[in-house]
Amino acid sequence: MPEDGLPPVSFTSDFLLSAEDLRQCPDDNVPEIALVGRSNAGKSSTLNRLTGRRQLARVSKTPGRTQLINFFTVHGGGRLVDLPGYGYARAAKSRREAWGRTVDDYLNQRSNLVGVVLVMDARHALKPFDRHMIEWCTERSLPLLGLLNKADKLGRAAGARTLRTVRESVPPNCTVLLFSAANGLGAPEAISALRGLLFSAPQPGGYSSA
Repeated sequence: MPEDGLPPVSFTSDFLLSAEDLRQCPDDNVPEIALVGRSNAGKSSTLNRLTGRRQLARVSKTPGRTQLINFFTVHGGGRLVDLPGYGYARAAKSRREAWGRTVDDYLNQRSNLVGVVLVMDARHALKPFDRHMIEWCTERSLPLLGLLNKADKLGRAAGARTLRTVRESVPPNCTVLLFSAANGLGAPEAISALRGLLFSAPQPGGYSSA
């Protein structure tokens, strides 16, 4: 047991399954952390960086590539859940609307959910979708980790200003970090925060991580 009292865990993860709707989601009480973000914020590359596996989640230069709810089992306990990105996607409008309903259903009805990772482009943070997710988590007292991804594209001073501005704009339930899926900036801190979300928050359905 590490000194912080949390069970040992690596964020090495394995793909479990993809689901088109809640009916296809795992039927259990394993705690889950959902990754959300606008299309092209870098969710898939963020997931790959956090798990230490370059090809775990498919990375594409085409926004909106993630079209299903993708579940990944974390070695040591819990799951990461990659949700379809919000915004532009090369798909029919009806299909995009269906993704939106699926994401809404997951966020509002999935009892396994114990925390949310909001991936934002550090150069364009706190867009309407980002603010909506922060407000949604706050209303439900759900912990949120905000990752200001692509921070490697900002200078040090600009990154510090962005971090300060965002931190001053979010409520206490939100932890915000500068992050880069490209070079690993902020990854150790993000993994530590994720461990806290999985093992310190009340577990769904009486689940025990022991």
